[in-house]
Formats: sequence, C-alpha cells, structure tokens
Amino acid sequence: MDDERLSGILTFLQSAEQLKDTIRSGSTRKGRPESTAEHSWRLALMVLLLEKELEDIDFLKLLKLCLIHDLGEAISGDIPAPEQQPGDNRQARERADFQTLCAPLPQDLAKQLLVLWDEYAEAATVEARFAKAFDKLETIFQHLLMPPPSAGFYEFNLTYGRDRTDYHPLTRQIRERADAGTRETIRILEGGGVQSPGNFPAEAD
Repeated sequence: MDDERLSGILTFLQSAEQLKDTIRSGSTRKGRPESTAEHSWRLALMVLLLEKELEDIDFLKLLKLCLIHDLGEAISGDIPAPEQQPGDNRQARERADFQTLCAPLPQDLAKQLLVLWDEYAEAATVEARFAKAFDKLETIFQHLLMPPPSAGFYEFNLTYGRDRTDYHPLTRQIRERADAGTRETIRILEGGGVQSPGNFPAEAD
C-alpha cells in the first residue's frame, strides 16, 4: 500500500476513535453512560444476527451504513431525540462534521463514505431505511436495559421512531416486542416495583 494512503487511513481511524467518548443520553445496564460507538457496534451486531431474514438487499452496504451513520457525532456530539427541534440544522452540521472527520482519507474513500452518509441521511434506499429502523430499535432495547429514570421516560419510547420502524414486517415485529417491554416496564414502575433489566414478554400482546 502507498505510504500516503496508509497514513490517511490511520489518521482517520485515530480521529474516529473520538466516537468512543461521545456520550449518549442512555446508559448501560450498570448505569454507565453509553457511547455512540457502543450503540453503533450493537446496531451492526443486531443487523448481522438478522442477515438470514434480510434477503434481496445489499447486506454489506447495510452493515456499512450502520457503522458510519453516527460518525459525525465524534466531533459535534449527540443530541438526544427529545431535545431535537425542527429547523435546528442538525443534519447539515453533522454532515459537515463527517466531512471534516473524513478529510485525511484518500479521496476515493472519503467520497465513498460521504455517499453512504448521504444515502442514510436521506433514507434513499431500502438498505438506508432498514438501517434507520434498526437504529431506533437498538436504542429502545438499550433503554430497557438501563436503570429506569422514570415511567414518563418510557412513554416517549412508545412513539419514538415509529415512522421508521413501521417500514417492514420484520421491523414492525421487532417493534412489537420492544413496545411490549416498554409497556411492562411502565406498569412495573407505576406500581412501585423494580424493573428487571431487558424485561420484555416472550411474545408481544
């Protein structure tokens, strides 16, 4: 490999490591703040486990979209969904940050990643729409693992990302399990009980 090309790749890789310190609003089951890198890893793992059910799509592209979709947050950080506002220019800012992060890369790789980022942002393909749906689902399932802030916190999850997760029968089926777990968590918390991490019924109601 050409030394200059390798240097660009390694510089990008070292910069992308910042995603490990980019904190999201959720936490792990032990209460430690979750990083965006951890979210992206588990999102990619979720997709990998569902490969058999995801026929007739470009599976490698789907994995790529899952891995890079939040990379711009390595620079600007994560804005929790309840705090996002229409017209806040968030997408344009994240795109600019993503371009900044990709600047050290060889031109062909930078272009390839930016095309993927735009595809995801615009939900322009089947793969991008699946990636967006699974992104929301991973987040909801993580919330079922974390120490519960309040019953009200989980009310938001019942509507969060519905337009994305209704995309396909598979994502709707998984969403039904997530919602069943969310409703059960709300019921337990409102009754003064203690949530069991990962609590969700074996089948949705």
